[in-house]
Amino acid sequence: MDDRQLLRYSRHVLLEELGVEGQQRLLDAHALIVGAGGLGSPAALYLASAGVGRITLVDDDTVDLTNLQRQIMHTEARIGQPKVESARQAIAALNPDVQVRAVARRADAALLDELVAEADVALDCSDNFATRQALNLACVRRRRPLVSGAAIGFDGQVALYDPRRDDSPCYACVFPPSTEVEEVRCATMGVFAPLVGVVGTLQAAEALKLLAGAGAGLTGRLLMVDLRRTGFTEVRLRRQADCPVCGTGAGRM
Repeated sequence: MDDRQLLRYSRHVLLEELGVEGQQRLLDAHALIVGAGGLGSPAALYLASAGVGRITLVDDDTVDLTNLQRQIMHTEARIGQPKVESARQAIAALNPDVQVRAVARRADAALLDELVAEADVALDCSDNFATRQALNLACVRRRRPLVSGAAIGFDGQVALYDPRRDDSPCYACVFPPSTEVEEVRCATMGVFAPLVGVVGTLQAAEALKLLAGAGAGLTGRLLMVDLRRTGFTEVRLRRQADCPVCGTGAGRM
C-alpha cells in the first residue's frame, strides 16, 4: 500500500483482526457479485469502499423508477441504463481505484462457471432460484466460497457456503434443485427498503472477513432476519451426503 491507501483504509489497519496484511488481501482480491439490485447495491458499495481491488458485476436488467426505493447504487438520472453500468459509475464515485467489470448479460451456467473461476469469492444477490442453483454449482465445481442472500417483504436470510471445507454444506444441500419453488418477486410482494440494506451489508461483511482472513464466518449457519420485530434467528446447516451437487456421488467434476 502507498501512503494514500494507508490513510484511506486506516480504520481497517487499526483493527487487530485486519491490520496492514488483511487490508492488502482485500486490495488484491476479486469478488463476483451476481445481481446489481437491492442486495447487490449495499454489497458492492461496501466491498468497494473497503478496498476490494476487483469487482465483477453481472445483471441483465436496466434501472427503473420502481428500483429507487431500495437499490441505492442507482439514481433517477440513470433510469434506463443497464444496472451494471449505473453501478460502475456509483463505485467509481466512491472509490476510483477499484477495477469494475460490468457484465450486462443473463447469468447462465456457462457464464457463471467462467466468472467464478476468476474470482476469490462470489456473492449471490440474484432474485431467482435458477440463478442461485447455477451459481452454487459453479462455486462447488471451482471450489469458491459463496455468500448467499435473499430478501422479500420484511424477511431475509444470509449464509456462507464454502466448498473448500469438508464440513460445509452447499446451497443445494439446504434448497435442493429438485424442489418446486414458486418465485416470489418484489414487483408483486413488495420489500421493506432497509431489509435489502441489512442483508446486503451482512453479505459484504461475510465476504470481507473471508477475503481478509478476519473473524469467524457463517459457514454451516443460516441467519434469518425479521425486520417486523427486528429479530435474528440462526439455523444450523449440515452437509448432505446425497446432495446432487456436493454429495459423495454427485460426480460434479
